Amino acid sequence: MLLTKKSNPLRKKIIYSIAAFLLIIGIIGFNYYQKIFGKAITKDTLLFINSNDRLEDVKNKIAEFSNNTEIFLWIAAKKSFSKPKPGRYILKEGMSNNYLINMLRSGRQTPLKVSFNNQDTLEKLAGRIAQQIEADSISLIDTFREQSFLSKNNFTTKSVLGMFIPDSYEFYWTVSPEEFRTKVFASYKRFWNKSRLEKTKKLNLSVAEVITLASIVQKETAQQTERPIVAGLYLNRLKKGWPLQADPTIIYCVKEIKGQAYHVKRVLTADLAIKSPYNTYKNKGLPPTLIAMPDISAIDGVLNAQKHKYFYMCANVDKIGYHSFAKSLIQHNKNAAKYHQWMNKQRINR
Repeated sequence: MLLTKKSNPLRKKIIYSIAAFLLIIGIIGFNYYQKIFGKAITKDTLLFINSNDRLEDVKNKIAEFSNNTEIFLWIAAKKSFSKPKPGRYILKEGMSNNYLINMLRSGRQTPLKVSFNNQDTLEKLAGRIAQQIEADSISLIDTFREQSFLSKNNFTTKSVLGMFIPDSYEFYWTVSPEEFRTKVFASYKRFWNKSRLEKTKKLNLSVAEVITLASIVQKETAQQTERPIVAGLYLNRLKKGWPLQADPTIIYCVKEIKGQAYHVKRVLTADLAIKSPYNTYKNKGLPPTLIAMPDISAIDGVLNAQKHKYFYMCANVDKIGYHSFAKSLIQHNKNAAKYHQWMNKQRINR
């Protein structure tokens, strides 16, 4: 009994020591677990990693929405992670540093929708796209104008704008200019399906000519319901061998001289004398290429042009945004006189 009593304090001491050791190990383990797998990201956000970003750059970018960026670097070192893959990453509140590092290591980025509307020039289009992906506008323009691509697909530096159908396209943020061009061109080929090609043939036009006419229709009216009517009017003039006399082509000529920033609200008589293959008052037929990027409604407006006997059109001052159509020059001159009086009253001189 004496031996047992004397051994109890020693035994208790050993038990307490073991318990304390296990507790310390548990606390240390829990602390490590929290560092690695605990909540590190404080809010839902987007993280953009550029191609030349280093780990230190990533640390600075996540500083605003990270609990502790030093822990991020510590875990990265433990996992021998030093070079993040570029991309657009969606980070969720509560995401751990371990998950974040694994995401950046594998390049598990989220695709995005790249959209563009009716851009007048390739430069404006490239600028719009560059706002949405990593590539800059200069590299995009250079790729779109690459001579081997243009020659292979029967484009010119001006007509290639017609390859871009205004829509939303899914890409990774890191998509290269070449990959971007390839996907858009594939979409362009799908757009010109059997049905649209058959309609093009019935009009006795090429795809490029349909796009050119659609670009004029696009600029002539913003009203989608009017586009088949306007297209039918221009087709009537083409069949008769008349000049199109489309004001949007004159505005295009003026901007080629004055620059794209030059604002034209009114076409002047002097403008009609501009020497340019795009001047449809001086030249019969369609201009050499499109004058702007037409959207789908303008293209389909040409392909499904309304059959009528209109040859003339003029802005409708009684219904702003729409047009007055005429079958005869006499009626057109009346409409035009009314429009010019309204323009003068509004003091719109240019």
